[in-house]
Amino acid sequence: MISLSWLLSMILFSISMSGTPGPNNVMLTASGALYGYRRTLPHILGILFGCFVLFTLIALGLGVVFQRYPLIQQGLRVIGALYLLYLAWKIASAPPPELAAREGARPLTFWQAAAFQFANPKAWVMGLALIAGFLPDEGMLWINAMLLSALMEVVAFPCISFWACFGVAIGRWLTTPRAWRVFNGIMGAMTAACVGFIVT
Repeated sequence: MISLSWLLSMILFSISMSGTPGPNNVMLTASGALYGYRRTLPHILGILFGCFVLFTLIALGLGVVFQRYPLIQQGLRVIGALYLLYLAWKIASAPPPELAAREGARPLTFWQAAAFQFANPKAWVMGLALIAGFLPDEGMLWINAMLLSALMEVVAFPCISFWACFGVAIGRWLTTPRAWRVFNGIMGAMTAACVGFIVT
């Protein structure tokens, strides 16, 4: 039986984990500034879907597999670090919106964002803490896992959308190509800095 205290604790946990800075939110800020919220929405939904699948699989035993076979975890860390550096370079070298439109630049796709969650260290920490702290003991495991993961993503949606909207607001202040280059460079550097969370 789910209690009100359990629900409030779970919501507060979800807000604190999904609303704080990390690779996803840094990239959403950059994407919101460059492409706007509407074009960033598939990126947002991809994050939510990827985390939903990851958290559900952790509850069903994927976390145990990683504990037993650390080489798999290490391999994902390397892949995640390299991919994050690639994304950092793409962000840092992105042209201003007018040039981006002419050059066919586009934000991260739904499936790219979803797949990245499996190499995102913050997503793993969130998933492991979520399952360890909030997965109900009673009832069918797979149903509980899916419902808990879905609830987490419902709470996370406005939290990560905030970062994209924050980027949109920043983008309105960037009126020159030089300002855009500085902003993109800073966002790229912040994305690259997130590699530290992966390799440590």
